[in-house]
Amino acid sequence: MASEGDVVLSYHNCLLRRSDQILLQGCGWLNDQLIAFSFEYSEYDLFKDSASCVAFISPDVAQFIKLSTTDAEVGMFLEALDLPNKQLIFLAINDNDSSVSMGGSHWSLLVFWRSDYSFRHYDSCGSYNERVARDVARKLQPHIGPPGKKASFIHEQSPQQQNGYDCGLFVICTAEHLCRQNLQGCQVSLQEAVTQAAVTRKRKDILKLIADLGSRDTE
Repeated sequence: MASEGDVVLSYHNCLLRRSDQILLQGCGWLNDQLIAFSFEYSEYDLFKDSASCVAFISPDVAQFIKLSTTDAEVGMFLEALDLPNKQLIFLAINDNDSSVSMGGSHWSLLVFWRSDYSFRHYDSCGSYNERVARDVARKLQPHIGPPGKKASFIHEQSPQQQNGYDCGLFVICTAEHLCRQNLQGCQVSLQEAVTQAAVTRKRKDILKLIADLGSRDTE
């Protein structure tokens, strides 16, 4: 009999367990592991041809940036990511203020755009995470480009969730669509593409993807 601790997928730096998979089967709030997996899948599969110009920063690193107290601490974690040469940088922002426990109540998406040197914040619940996103942007600023050059901060008009649990899926869907627009020339607007219905379908899509990749591992 399967237990919630059983590993269902090992994918690059991400390990998913049955407990993570269960969150996708109903109305579960997505955790760090599921968002990290989706970001890694974007990096290593969906948009692998653009890996040299795009960075997907994992939720645990974004959390470390948020809670860091010095530029040196942040730089130690980011040095290997070559951020000054990336055109797009994606971070999932969480409102959890704890350095010792996982959790929080809301996810949003912060994106750095080198084309106009801006941080853009996409929040599916109004401006709930704006303060946190601004703080992460401020701490990331010294590690993305020339010293002294300041990026603007823009709170975007993001598609809005219609329930209290789909924020993580809005982060994933928004990040993927922005990549399709900016890396693959997709002309569909964000508001048209990232709807509540599309986000609901995404749960099933990710479940199937995990199952497909997991079965591939066992072949």
